[in-house]
Amino acid sequence: MDVKGVQGTISFDGEWITITKTPIGARPAPVRIRAADVTGTRYKAGTRLFHGYVQFVLPGSLAAGEKSGVMHGGRPSYEDPHSLSIPRKSNEAAEKLVAVIEQARG
Repeated sequence: MDVKGVQGTISFDGEWITITKTPIGARPAPVRIRAADVTGTRYKAGTRLFHGYVQFVLPGSLAAGEKSGVMHGGRPSYEDPHSLSIPRKSNEAAEKLVAVIEQARG
């Protein structure tokens, strides 16, 4: 299951979550997270004006806070390795992904 985000993708194969961000000028550096290690998920749907995001919370770490302002639109920083911004057109796929991951966690 894949979700196309803004400058990256989130993939889930049933056990591992892979977040691949594609920064300009550098090779993609995927971050792999085992679904059983995730303690929580945060999802904010994208709107016509602002991108939303999907974020995974791991044990012993705090979720990166939402940045305010016109450029960020209430989402975590791009540097947060456990989140990815999503456009409005990916809302449905992101909701399904979060539901499947929540089910795999439990």
